[in-house]
Parts: sequence; structure tokens; C-alpha cells
Amino acid sequence: MSTVFDLPDLGEGLADAEIVSWHVSVGDNVVADQPLVSVETDKAVVEVPAPYSGLITKIYVKAGDTVDVGAPLVEFEEDQRSDAGAVVGDIQETGETIRSGDVPTPTDQTKVKAAPAVRALAGKLGVDLGIVQPSGPKGAVTKSDVERAAKVLAEAGPLEKIRGVRRAMAIRMAQSHAEVVPATIHDEVDVEAWNADANVTVRLARSIGYACGHEPALNAWFDAKEMGRRFNEKVDLGIAVNTEDGLFVPVLHDVSNRDDAGLRDGLERMKADVQARAIPAGELRGQTITLSNFGMMAGRHVAMVVVPPQVAIIGAGRIEARVVAYQGQPTIRKMLPLSLTFDHRAVTGIEAANFLAAMISNLKER
Repeated sequence: MSTVFDLPDLGEGLADAEIVSWHVSVGDNVVADQPLVSVETDKAVVEVPAPYSGLITKIYVKAGDTVDVGAPLVEFEEDQRSDAGAVVGDIQETGETIRSGDVPTPTDQTKVKAAPAVRALAGKLGVDLGIVQPSGPKGAVTKSDVERAAKVLAEAGPLEKIRGVRRAMAIRMAQSHAEVVPATIHDEVDVEAWNADANVTVRLARSIGYACGHEPALNAWFDAKEMGRRFNEKVDLGIAVNTEDGLFVPVLHDVSNRDDAGLRDGLERMKADVQARAIPAGELRGQTITLSNFGMMAGRHVAMVVVPPQVAIIGAGRIEARVVAYQGQPTIRKMLPLSLTFDHRAVTGIEAANFLAAMISNLKER
């Protein structure tokens, strides 16, 4: 009997995945749980196993294709079916599912003022009317506007589609922009007393755990549909890690109950896993608050993006020796800039300020 195997729910709340490589070909006999195909989600490359044994008679998609969950992957001539309902990974029961169809598109061409002939020209030239700067009466787009936009697009070169991690990141950022009400506060902390070999990320992780205990409102998830908050008992810290493929946010779990050595070991394992694209599934979900240590590269202060259902993200800027007032005198001291962006639907300004003050207090310790 022939059976078609569809792309299963990968347990990451995603609507699709990109095919990286096939491990089988038409005519191969496979056994249950044998790796069939590697697919890329927004977080890692995942191997999808065969749900049962059989002969591969058809492969529906090729490497590089983006496939929706539930779309056909391969066709089997079954030998013995062991599990027709294979699911890869653990299905999340908390947080909101992110699907590309739920995110508003950047432009709505039906709201653009343009005559039918102008719309037809835009369609012919492949121009999105939403990106055209109008010059006609009452903000209408003219034929000249469309032709000018088409020329600029042609000079810019061919469209390069973003895939995998970058595509999923774009979807998440669009969702955040459409939903979250962000507010940001900035401050800085004197770290002149730190040891020369101090691990900045470890110190930041420790201070975030401390601040969450002081002000739990920042270590929460917000449910927009129910208009309610869920306070998290543990501090599971997402740490933004930039790669050539895009941004990963692996999770350092239970930071409040780890000592500096434990935090350091966890960070080293995390970095190695990200570089190898072999991040364990448990290290990719459930972050309750996020840290972006962008100052390792450049920058002082920034307004960051809060990804629902989280309500806060902390940014650490570049440590610099600057002239500041110290004990009533101008003195050169090492200063660490901090930025806290929070979802103002769930967090008040006082709660955010209390959290940042607690972080600063902890970071001042030797």
C-alpha cells in the first residue's frame, strides 16, 4: 500500500521549514526512525526520521524548497507501519504560536491610491505599489512614479529571498512590531572595580537573575488574547547570538540558581552548539527574558525588539573609559551602558526602573 508522508509539526510553532538535504533517494528501502531529510527551522537544522519502514517511491520536494507543515514530503510502499502519527520534538503548550499567515504583510496595495492603468503597469513591471513614493494629486501614484521605482529596483539588482533563520527572524520581528507596545529606558553602571578577567556575559546573566527576583514583573509572559500575565518561577535567559545565517537565541536555564562557574560552563556549551548548529531542542525554547550583549561589537544604547510572549529584553553596550563624576571629582572610570526595552502593555515604567536599578546594584559588586 502506498502512503504519503507529510512534513510533521516540528514542535517549534512554525508553519514551514526549508529543505536542507535528503538522506534517501527514490528506490531506497528505509526502516522506521532512519533519517529521511534535514530541514532548517528558525533555530536549528533538524533531522526528520522515517515514520515507518518501506520503499521510497516518490520525493515531492528538493533541497532549497520551503515546505509548509502538512505538505507532502515522500511517498512510501509500506512494509510495516509502526507510527503513522510521527511528531518530531516536543510540542509547546505555552506561548503563542507564530505562523507566517498571522503576521501582517509590509504593504497593502489595495489602500494605495492609483488608477487601474497604473496598477496594471505596476503588475507588469513587478513593482509593489506600497513602496512607491507618490507624486500625484492627493497622494496618488502615477505612471511616472511606477516607472521610476522599476528603474531603481532594476539598478538594485535581483531579489535575493531570505530563507531559514533570517526568514523566521523577519516573521518574528514583524509580529513583534505589530503587537508589542515598546518603551525603553537607559542607564549605565560603573564597573571600574571589576576584575580584569571578569566575564561580562556571566556578570550580566547573574544580575538579570537577581533583578528578576527583585522585580518579577519583567520575568513574565503576556497573553494578549486573555489580557493577562504569567509570572515565571525560574529565570530562563535567552541570549542573542549572531551568526552569518542570522540571529539565534538559545536559552540558559535557571540562571538564578547557578553560580558563576555554572553560568560560564553553560555559556561555553551554548556557543559551541550554536557554531556547530547542533543546539539541543531543550535549549531553544521557553526563554522568559532575553539579553543582547551587543557591546561586544559596537554601540552604547539601543531600543531593542521584545518578542512575545516575553515582556522584556536587556541590552548591554560597549564598556568605555569615560570622564564621569566620582566622589565629587571628574575621574576616568569604566562605564557599562544598559538599555531595557519592555512591553508597556504588561510592565509599568516604575517596574522597569526598579528592575534596572536592581541590575545596577548587583553589577556594582566586585
